[in-house]
Amino acid sequence: MAWLAICVASTAAVAAPLEEFEPVTVPMQVVRVAAHSYYVQGQAGVVSSANEGFNSNAGFVVTTDGVVVFDALGTPALGHRLAELIAQTTSQPVRRVIASHYHADHIYGLQAFERRGVEVWAHERVRDYLATDAPAARLKERRESLFPWVNEKTHIVVPDCYLGEDTVFKMGGLTFHVMHAGPAHTAEDLMMMVEEDGVLFVGDLMFTGRIPFVADADVSSWIQAIDRVLKFKPRIVVGGHGPDSTNAVADLAMTRDYLVYLREQMSAAFEDGLDFDSAYQRIDWSRFAALPAFDAANRRNAYQTYLNVEREALSAAKAPKPR
Repeated sequence: MAWLAICVASTAAVAAPLEEFEPVTVPMQVVRVAAHSYYVQGQAGVVSSANEGFNSNAGFVVTTDGVVVFDALGTPALGHRLAELIAQTTSQPVRRVIASHYHADHIYGLQAFERRGVEVWAHERVRDYLATDAPAARLKERRESLFPWVNEKTHIVVPDCYLGEDTVFKMGGLTFHVMHAGPAHTAEDLMMMVEEDGVLFVGDLMFTGRIPFVADADVSSWIQAIDRVLKFKPRIVVGGHGPDSTNAVADLAMTRDYLVYLREQMSAAFEDGLDFDSAYQRIDWSRFAALPAFDAANRRNAYQTYLNVEREALSAAKAPKPR
């Protein structure tokens, strides 16, 4: 694997004092999954004031030369609590945070690490996302839906290093493989393998025990990314939501099967000439209806998949015909 990273000085503003953020009261505990690898597990369901924004996972790996963190949770206060738990686990300092992707529930906690001078890594496709109106729109929404844990002092931390290809680095006797898995859940998806532990952190490529959040995902590529994960045969997989997995084949199967079903059903409906509302009503969702986040996410997921199918059909129609 190649080392290819573009490191820049962070242009993010200096973080506000933590006292300006409401402390979290939601329970958070560290789960040890291997000799050096740990994570905290967010609550089931979607982001809400009831869970104080704590619905996603974040991992960390302790080496003899520092700590590598994978994702930083969804508010500055949650990120601070994560940093406190890491400090209770080891005396080693946090040296690097790797962001699996730049959705709000995984990166607003970066603000707590920024104030500690920690280096942030992300894929170079994050640049494309930051250049759109989406980050500001999401931050505005979260300042309302997650106030006071997200407020006017919350800002988006810009990565210090942008990764362009799969990357290998060593720290404190451990080998880290950081791999681009996107476009899948997002264009910039990264996953991280800790070689000596056999632990693979995959971010939102895997939603254990709940409906995944599709948003603007490329469903077809996401399915292919899951197949790639399975080829690694990791001993333990830690996803972006839900408990860790010691049976990646079985647990990734739920996310994969749901995505395949979405794709197949929406493709069939489009080919039958149905509009989205008619298609959605026709489909039997009973297999997935009892899963957490179904009511909140399924219709939006189906609509996004329908739009993907529609765009692909239009693109194919415009493509020049082979002679």
